[in-house]
Amino acid sequence: MMSGVLYRARPVLAAAALAMFVAVLGGTLTDTGPWYQSLAKPALQPPDWSFGVVWTLLFALVATAGVIAWNAARDRREREWIFALFSLNGFLNVLWSLLFFQARRPDWAMIEVVLLWISILVLMVFLARISRTASLLLLPYLGWVGLAAYLNFEIVRLNGPFEAV
Repeated sequence: MMSGVLYRARPVLAAAALAMFVAVLGGTLTDTGPWYQSLAKPALQPPDWSFGVVWTLLFALVATAGVIAWNAARDRREREWIFALFSLNGFLNVLWSLLFFQARRPDWAMIEVVLLWISILVLMVFLARISRTASLLLLPYLGWVGLAAYLNFEIVRLNGPFEAV
């Protein structure tokens, strides 16, 4: 009985751990210190405090979508694709923070955020074949990254050109 519960909990624990890993790594790379504060930002820029709140909710939705899709997958091959697509998305999510905040290259991050957005869309299309619910849970993430892409573009427009640090 207990082993069955643990077996069913494995996808939940794995999704939560992976989402936390991406969130912590991305958060560690995010530096909102003097350089970031000195940037001119667009009028639609949300307040700084809202980013942590929104990202926490989004990572919870992403992890939930992953668990639902994993449990709905018909075979090992679908699960491998689920893992690969979520992993690619997590990598691109962290890479954006690295480019924007650590390399201080919003111009490079602007190009990369397009790839991040596409990776979410591809994930949603793939998951829709397995679970419509899992796919729809990623809609707020797609929208937020779309807003991030707009903000990134405006920061480049208002502050560029940028030089390598």
